[in-house]
Amino acid sequence: MRRQLFALAALGAAVTLGAATSPASAATPVWQETGTAYVDSLGGGQGLASRADGSLLHRGLGSIPLDLRIKGWNHVGDPDIAQGYVFDAYQGSDTATSKMFAVTTPSGKRYEYVHRLDAGERLNNSFASVSPDGQWLVSGEWGDQNRLQVFPAPLLNTATPRTGGALPQAPQITLDKPVRDIQGCDFVNDTRLLCASDDGSKELFPEDRPLLQVDLTRRLDGGPVTGHVTSLFALPQRSVCSGTFEAEGVDYDAARGTLRTEVVPPGVCQVATTVYTYRLQ
Repeated sequence: MRRQLFALAALGAAVTLGAATSPASAATPVWQETGTAYVDSLGGGQGLASRADGSLLHRGLGSIPLDLRIKGWNHVGDPDIAQGYVFDAYQGSDTATSKMFAVTTPSGKRYEYVHRLDAGERLNNSFASVSPDGQWLVSGEWGDQNRLQVFPAPLLNTATPRTGGALPQAPQITLDKPVRDIQGCDFVNDTRLLCASDDGSKELFPEDRPLLQVDLTRRLDGGPVTGHVTSLFALPQRSVCSGTFEAEGVDYDAARGTLRTEVVPPGVCQVATTVYTYRLQ
């Protein structure tokens, strides 16, 4: 992920449609944009997650706790919430040899799980997404990738230490086509994720900064799984400022059937991140 510097803002708005076609589904889901909102980019421009009561948790560079910054964790990704536990994805400098997942319990206690990079693994830790059964944590790297990483979900999976510690990888999700610059993913159900890509090249998919759907061959169970990738629609790029937009986090609120995506506008407008809301038509 690029690291954002923020200035003065002007906000953009309007309405757009996104149509999604999934070969793994009998019906053709169509995501209808239903609204826009704005969040301070410094405190919320990296990602978001929905709580059980429907309120939103936002994450940005300004939300990194001081003690974690001192330890070298200078970037936070798109978070997730599962069973009241908050999962945050942290990465360090460009020379880092590990990445970290912080888990905050419903009572407010935080535990740190550090994963030492395996051979060939990139240092990026773009997001955390917990499977609906609470057992597996999915994350991703930057650049061109043919996989999503899988870890046992800290605390919720009994295979993990109870008070933080080392976190090894589980067998991965192998994608049937490459993806680029994934900023966030969230589960829609046991076998489907929606992922925001910051790829504006149109080299891998026809859409500029596409929202991707990943359909798994089966629910995560600790073994290797294949994911079928479909591009659904281009994330909106609307602002009074011109330049390069950045796709960021994605959240699906299963209890309310609400999908949200974040896009950071260019130039001085990047002080405020746009949150787009969708529902199935």
